[in-house]
Amino acid sequence: MATGSMTVARSEHTATLLLNGKVLITGGSGATAEGWALASAELYDPAAGTFTAASAMAVARELHTATLLSNGLVLIAGGGCCPSAELYDPTTGQFTATGNMVEARAWNTATLLGSGDVLIVGGTDDAIAELYDPVAGKFTATGNMTVSRTFQSAAPLSAGKVLIAGGDTGLSGLASAELYDPVAGKFTATGNMTASRENHTATLLANGKVLVAGGFSISSSYLASAELYDPAARAFAATGSMTGGRVDHTATRLGSGLVLIVGGNGPGTVSAELYDPAVGTFAATGAMIVHRTNHTATLLSNGKVLIAGGVDASGYSGASAEIYE
Repeated sequence: MATGSMTVARSEHTATLLLNGKVLITGGSGATAEGWALASAELYDPAAGTFTAASAMAVARELHTATLLSNGLVLIAGGGCCPSAELYDPTTGQFTATGNMVEARAWNTATLLGSGDVLIVGGTDDAIAELYDPVAGKFTATGNMTVSRTFQSAAPLSAGKVLIAGGDTGLSGLASAELYDPVAGKFTATGNMTASRENHTATLLANGKVLVAGGFSISSSYLASAELYDPAARAFAATGSMTGGRVDHTATRLGSGLVLIVGGNGPGTVSAELYDPAVGTFAATGAMIVHRTNHTATLLSNGKVLIAGGVDASGYSGASAEIYE
């Protein structure tokens, strides 16, 4: 169902659920008075169903990351191959600068570790990875990935390691995957996916496995296939396919354990579907109000999902938002 529209049309932005239950929307791209890359931010209030403008970031960003830290602050990093980072404080409603990244990045991933540090990988033409330490407010290099990646996925595993899968080297798509061990500070290769994928999704399931779905493959274009990574076996195995191929979609694990897949580019992507880990199949669910790609999907404290912004069927960034329940 529809909910209030954002104050600015956005795609390639971020959406982060705060500890107070509101959602912080930052940056992105859109043809507005701000320019193409956006510095503006806003807050969504689920109780009121409305968006309100927030303080602007210090730097305009698109294709960046936003990570809720253990202390309740939000780390905003990179975007547009920018090395700077900043912190949003929900208490003051302000952004403040923090240490610069080791590498300028866009299309990178950011994963909160059990230690409270944040692992930043990909989005550059090299394999360098780095950690953000919230206590020191600094980024430092950690072990390099086994291969450089952009458009990869990163999923935290229940054992504390991080699964990095697929992506693009800049020359070709990747089926390879690797694990980051925070204790050793090293990456090691793990089993290959059944297909090369980029701009796919990777979602940790309640059973500890990771659902990898869709994406783009140079050989097969939009992928409908999906697979499961089993940390115990360190291997991928095929699972049921989606109802249609998708790339740049979102995947959200619901409180029920099902995974909601919405939007993206590909055939029939106004539709949405649910993956059921118990039977290993996808089934259609209610269609979205509008076509979206490069949007955000955020699980709210009330169990509903906020779907916001993205590029619509006409190719322009939109301000509309909707709720899945």
